[in-house]
Amino acid sequence: MRVLVTGRSGQVATCLAERAAVHGYEAVLVGRPEFDLTDASTISAAFDRWNPDIVVSAAAYTAVDRAENERELAFSVNSTGPAFVAAEAEARSLPIIHISTDYVFDGELQRAYVETDPTVPTTVYGQSKLGGEAAVSKHSTNWAVLRTAWVFSPFGRNFVNTMLQLAEQKSEISVVKDQFGNPTGAHAIADGILAVAKNLITDSRPQLRGIFHMVCSGSATWCEFAEAIFQLSARRGGPAAKVVGIMSDAYPTPARRPANSRLDSTLIRQIHGIKLPAWQVALEDLMRRQYEQYATFEG
Repeated sequence: MRVLVTGRSGQVATCLAERAAVHGYEAVLVGRPEFDLTDASTISAAFDRWNPDIVVSAAAYTAVDRAENERELAFSVNSTGPAFVAAEAEARSLPIIHISTDYVFDGELQRAYVETDPTVPTTVYGQSKLGGEAAVSKHSTNWAVLRTAWVFSPFGRNFVNTMLQLAEQKSEISVVKDQFGNPTGAHAIADGILAVAKNLITDSRPQLRGIFHMVCSGSATWCEFAEAIFQLSARRGGPAAKVVGIMSDAYPTPARRPANSRLDSTLIRQIHGIKLPAWQVALEDLMRRQYEQYATFEG
């Protein structure tokens, strides 16, 4: 199985390349300048060159706060781009998996969101990602949208890496304690994507298509997530800091984060047979990897 993955350097794309090799698949990562979501001709050329069996639409504009002032760019990448990719996949009778986000919800519910809950994004980023979902469903007849949240990995900018970097500079760090979500490892997401990809290629049943939530099991606040990071880091002799919980209004941002980002992954377990590990397990795996690599480098 050859998987064409949009987004060369993103967390999910990078992890997909690693996990595909483990499973005996081939993941081809494409990105700018030769693959540009705002240029349909480059998308067609990538399909011609790589002749994939399935497409994973993982590339995205993810600067949540900056998007408030860059609406046109956010929609171009997150809505128009996936439309081009989905249309190209449809023209070649290929399935497409599109990666989306918890930001399509307003975060006001007191329980975990299910796929049929109303989407009411309150940020430009969330609105543009919801537009991407709509575009894929409009331009493809063989698609799955996978919503995930609070992604972390060894690569790029994410909460885990940010906390560890801050702990090297500060002994005390203030972290929001009134926002809830599902911390989710990108390697676990990659395994889930590959499982869905195999199902879409080998099984034509309609119920395998549509929107699914896919996050690690268990939930936490950002504050609890930070405490877990530092506990594991300290155990390995790495940087750690005291975590001070604060309310969201004490840390204002241009884009309002959902108070509740929890997603219910029951449907993807029932339909695709996929259950991601507990977020603590995914975090433990990440920290073990990072410190084993560091020890090897130092040695």
